[in-house]
Amino acid sequence: MNLINNFSNHRLVNWFKLSSPSTFYPVAGKLTPFFWVLAFLFGAAGLWVSFFVAPVDAVQGQGYRIIFIHVPASWMSMFIYLVMAAWAGLGLVFNTRLSAMMAQALAPIGAWMAFLSLWTGAFWGKPMWGAWWVWDARLTSELILLFLYLGFIALRASIDDPRRADKASAILALVGVVNVPIIYFSVKWWNTLHQGASVSLTKAPAMAQTMLWGMLLMALCLWMYTIAVTLMRVRAIILEREAHADWVRQSIEVKI
Repeated sequence: MNLINNFSNHRLVNWFKLSSPSTFYPVAGKLTPFFWVLAFLFGAAGLWVSFFVAPVDAVQGQGYRIIFIHVPASWMSMFIYLVMAAWAGLGLVFNTRLSAMMAQALAPIGAWMAFLSLWTGAFWGKPMWGAWWVWDARLTSELILLFLYLGFIALRASIDDPRRADKASAILALVGVVNVPIIYFSVKWWNTLHQGASVSLTKAPAMAQTMLWGMLLMALCLWMYTIAVTLMRVRAIILEREAHADWVRQSIEVKI
């Protein structure tokens, strides 16, 4: 029993060590290439299945294929916001530097995913709805999500003191979480033009098996891409915010 407790305590200490920027920095550097490789592999497989294997949709024709980018980007825009808010909340409660840095690193990637969701949605909507944009509940709430990301980034940039910027942006991120379930349930709560979910955890998918595989592979691609870019960005943020630390100067001297 003592051996098990000692092992558990040792593992816990190791995890706590990763919360230090100086410890996390080299680990992130080692993991980044791994996630880039996974992003490339999933992306290549996903694009192949989505555009060359999946059948033509009986109603929407070839134009439906944009959903293989649109839907995963929409999923990631919501998921990244929840993760960003969670990191920001941890930083606010426990005053941990790395948590705030992770939230800061995630914000531009989430904004890119929200923009990609809206952009591809417009290209899908033009031939299907006859308009690039309609003030649909889901589209509008997704646009608000993009503004929340941009607001988070702008608020951080407007405050010179990093610690004050961490707290102010964390509050904004936590308040904005309420928009995520609105996006997800908007097609159920209101009568909207946007179609309902084709993939559900409680129901069988309303699409061909190859279509589902293409969408899931592209979702994994964007997921791995997000992790890779986040690790790269957080390393840059650590160097910027910890520039006064001895370990940063030593690391730079070693590289030189």
